[in-house]
Amino acid sequence: MTVIRCAWAGDDPLYCAYHDTEWGVPERDSRALFEKLVLDGFQAGLSWITILRKREAFRAAFAGFDPHVIAEWGEAEVQTLLKDPGIVRHRGKIETTIRNARAWQEIEAKGGFDRFLWDYVDGVPLQPYRATMADVPAKTTLSEQVSKDLKRAGFGFCGPTIVYAFMQACGFVNDHIVACHCHAGLTND
Repeated sequence: MTVIRCAWAGDDPLYCAYHDTEWGVPERDSRALFEKLVLDGFQAGLSWITILRKREAFRAAFAGFDPHVIAEWGEAEVQTLLKDPGIVRHRGKIETTIRNARAWQEIEAKGGFDRFLWDYVDGVPLQPYRATMADVPAKTTLSEQVSKDLKRAGFGFCGPTIVYAFMQACGFVNDHIVACHCHAGLTND
């Protein structure tokens, strides 16, 4: 029997596993949401498979994406990361990750980064029921608002397209096409 997936997953085993087990599954852990937002920011200008292949190296380099640890970092850590061949070595993205960790701490202290984000969809994933990948937008009015609010809170590398990719990956919106074998399991029905 042929398994139907969203076309972007292709046939790379790593990509297929990510599609089948992670992408679109609602993520409600504040630290994990931070990690995914940072990784989506690192993806800017690159393909997601590049980031996915480097994810374990990113986790090692960024202290398991513990925002409390990263928030304390300075130029010495930036220099160390710029020498790490396992990650994307982009000074702006590395420095932004440190700033994002500090912004995350402030939001987390005010009730939680998870709550801050999930409140945009009233805690329930959006269900647009997309028939084809051509029906999936690169950004939405909601991702534009979330992007503005994140920037206002001090985050960077979080434009509306990055935020929409993040929202899809973290299950704020079920953008698996309806024919995809993952779609039905992620509906609110």
